[in-house]
Amino acid sequence: MSEFAYSRARLSVFLRLGSLLGWLPAYPYDGKLELQSHNNRVRHVRHFKLLALSTAILLLVGHSAFAETRVTYKSAKASSSYYQMGVQIAEAIKEGTDGNTIVTVEESQGSVQNVMESAVRGGNFVFTTPPALVSLARDGKAMFEGKTNPKFDTIRALFPIPSLTMHFVVADDSGIDTFADLEGKTLLLGKGSFGASEGAKYLGLFGLEGKVEIADVELSNAVSALKNGQIDAFVTAGSYPAPNVIEAAAGTGVRLLSLSEDQIAQTKRTRLVIPAGTYAGQDADVITTSLPVAAFSTTAMDDEAAYTLAKTFWEQRDDMASSAPWWAAVTPDMLGNIPTEIHDGAIRYYTEAGITLP
Repeated sequence: MSEFAYSRARLSVFLRLGSLLGWLPAYPYDGKLELQSHNNRVRHVRHFKLLALSTAILLLVGHSAFAETRVTYKSAKASSSYYQMGVQIAEAIKEGTDGNTIVTVEESQGSVQNVMESAVRGGNFVFTTPPALVSLARDGKAMFEGKTNPKFDTIRALFPIPSLTMHFVVADDSGIDTFADLEGKTLLLGKGSFGASEGAKYLGLFGLEGKVEIADVELSNAVSALKNGQIDAFVTAGSYPAPNVIEAAAGTGVRLLSLSEDQIAQTKRTRLVIPAGTYAGQDADVITTSLPVAAFSTTAMDDEAAYTLAKTFWEQRDDMASSAPWWAAVTPDMLGNIPTEIHDGAIRYYTEAGITLP
C-alpha cells in the first residue's frame, strides 16, 4: 500500500468514527454540515477541529512507521560465529540509525543456501557468503552446477566481514596428530555450508577421499557428538574464535590440526595463523587457511538502503570491535578481496568517505 493510500484509509476510519459518535453526519456525506441551530453548529465545529487534530497526529505516527526500513539478514547456523556477527550488525545498525533501520537476522544452513535464496528474496535482503561462491553461482560450477539463475548477476557487495577460517577439530584422545591420521576415523563435515564443501575438497587434495568415514550428523550437534564418541573430529569454518570450537575446547578437550605449507599451497587459499591461546588448551600457533567473506544484497535493494547500511556499518565498526575482537581486523582494504561489483548505494558512501575501491 502506498503512503497516500495508507493515509486516506486512516482518514476514512476516523470520519466513520466521528459519525458513530455523533460528531459528524452519517458517512459518507457531501461535506455540507446541515446543522439546525447555532449551538449545534458550534458544537460540531469544535468536535470536528478536535477530530482533525487527532487524525493529523495519528497520520504523522503512520508516516513515521512508513519511514522505517526493515532488512532481512541471512547469516549462518545459530551456533556459528557468523550468526553472532549478524546479531551484532543488527544491533549496530539499529543504534546507528536511531531505530529507523531494523535488521532481522535469519539462521541459515550456510553460504550456498544464502546465494541460492538471493534469487528469490525481496529487495531488502542481505546475505553473507565468500565472494568466490558468487562467482561459482554465476558460472554454474561446483555446488551450483545445473542451478544457474540470471538473478545471480544482480548480486552486489555492501561491505566485508571477518574472513572464514578453517578449523579441523579433533578429540584429544583420538590419536589424530596430522591429516594422514584421519584415515579410518569418523569425521563430521556438516551439510550445505562452505566449511562442509571446503573440508571435503581438502580430503580429496590430501589423498583421504574414501578413506574417512563421514558422519551423518548436523554441525550444530558436533560438540555433543565429539563428547560422546560418535565422531573423532569435525570441520567448521568461521572467524576465530569460533563459538562451537570454544565450547568443544572448554568441555571436551580438543586439538586443532595445522596444515603444512605444501598443503596450504594445494588449497590455493590464504594462509592464516590462529594464535596460541585462542582456545583452551591451545599451546601453539595453528596454521590454517582462510577465505574472504562479505555482506551482499542485489540490485533490487534501493540505493538509499544500501547507502545507509554501508555507512552505518563502518561508523559502528569500532564500537562493535570493543566488544567483539573479530571486528578489529575488518578494514576498508578488505574491499580489495571482493571481485564482485559493489552496490551503487554503497559506492556512494565509499566515495563520500574517500575510500578507494578496487
